[in-house]
Amino acid sequence: MPPRPRKPRTSTLASIATEVGVSRTTVSNAYNRPDQLSPQLRERILAAAAKRGYTGPNPAARSLRTRRAGAVGVILTERLHYAFEDRASVDFLAGLARQTDFSLTLIPAGPGEDNPSLVTGAIVDGFVVYSVPAGDPHLAAARERGLPVVICDQPTTPGVPYVGIDDSAAIQPAAESLLGAGHRRIGILAKRLFSEPRNGAVNRTELASADLHVQRARVGGALEVFDAAGVCDVPIVTRHFNDRASAADGARELLETNPDLTAVLCTTDSMALGVFDHCGARVPHDLSVTGFDGIEAALNLCLTTVDQPNVAKGEAVGSMLRSLIDASPTPPEDQQRLILPTRFIPGRTVAAPRQGA
Repeated sequence: MPPRPRKPRTSTLASIATEVGVSRTTVSNAYNRPDQLSPQLRERILAAAAKRGYTGPNPAARSLRTRRAGAVGVILTERLHYAFEDRASVDFLAGLARQTDFSLTLIPAGPGEDNPSLVTGAIVDGFVVYSVPAGDPHLAAARERGLPVVICDQPTTPGVPYVGIDDSAAIQPAAESLLGAGHRRIGILAKRLFSEPRNGAVNRTELASADLHVQRARVGGALEVFDAAGVCDVPIVTRHFNDRASAADGARELLETNPDLTAVLCTTDSMALGVFDHCGARVPHDLSVTGFDGIEAALNLCLTTVDQPNVAKGEAVGSMLRSLIDASPTPPEDQQRLILPTRFIPGRTVAAPRQGA
């Protein structure tokens, strides 16, 4: 019987190191930390590896050795595609990526996404919770994992590091700009206020029970300003989705049921862009509009808005989570809650009420 052909020897990190005459760590650095080597040495290592058909260190073995997954789970309050379409979310993720060399595992927790197993089965070193309801099962599953967790925007949970803004105070300059222009018939168009699907008019009693506190705080902050000025009859309409088509439909409902309105305060720029889509050239001559977020599309239209630091939010969350993953000394509790500043941008979408209004 002819001898069986020998299987080719599998090249390993050690065999590459022996051939080039360097340590295993140096070979590993050629793939994982190229900045640690000279370009010439890295080229020699990669050439030797290519000659042997070696494609790099085994990621599973590295994970077992370091007890690190090299990834962070990001739990989103929207469907997955929203992370790539909504400018505020894109900016947040960009800031997050700047502060960590971990990969990002996106876990949708939006409408219709009720699968905590995505969290329990995620191979990650920690979680970022990006604006979910207080009772969301994905948040509970993340905390039960015992891994580091940082929350951005909502909810505020005792004992869990948090990064956000003061939404109530941040929106008040926008409300004041409408009063300052002379408006007294003002409506509010809000993004999702309730975790359960809800579209349509919302009264103040219902607002108080809204379980998404970011939008509730923005509406409440605006109402404080209007109430103080004696403008108390302010209709509120909400839409469950924060896309322009939903916003345009919300604007239609708000203006058809309240045709005497001369201004609309929106709790996101996407909502304000929906008002533009519905009203067209009526802004600002017949209808004044304000937004919130400071996204590029809104600024290009010179929308009067509030700029919140979405990139800085991501950077702060990434820095905070990285320190927890690296087991750095835990900062005092008062330093685990970071409130970032916002900036009011007076654009060109607020004018005096139309004559006869």
